[in-house]
Amino acid sequence: MPRTRSQSARSLTHIDAAGRPAMVDVSGKATTARAANAECRVRFPADVATQLRANGLKSAKGGIVDTAIIAGTMAVKRTHELIPFCHPLPIDGIRIAVDWHAERELRIECTVKTTHRTGVEMEALTGATVAALTVYDMCKALSHAIVLGPAKLVGKRGGKRDVGAIAGGAR
Repeated sequence: MPRTRSQSARSLTHIDAAGRPAMVDVSGKATTARAANAECRVRFPADVATQLRANGLKSAKGGIVDTAIIAGTMAVKRTHELIPFCHPLPIDGIRIAVDWHAERELRIECTVKTTHRTGVEMEALTGATVAALTVYDMCKALSHAIVLGPAKLVGKRGGKRDVGAIAGGAR
């Protein structure tokens, strides 16, 4: 028996009627423009933040921001290989921004766009968190007290409902 909209809203979409994991069938959904925006924070000890600010976010491994953006972009495109029930999607656009949010904290924001039958929330979250992991990797020689998170969905557009805000007014 097919689930109604209200039942679907209250249940996990990747669990079938028998309680087993299953990939959602999106074949009946309309293809629409979709976008999602996620962020992850990276918090440094005070001395590490001071050092990173002084050297323009460069490490012995190279430019931290550029490397994080490249890694986050690669991760967005491979999300379906990392998370079992994510559909492979055509990605229309990726924007990753890395900025100081506070004296000791970087904010990594990832916005992803597609025109498809399913959203790109997981792709945006994957891009932001892998970029944050890359920052950690490039800075861990300075300290292992670097903290990642929170990682969160900031907004999404398209599909059944819009949530939150999308960076740059993406549609």
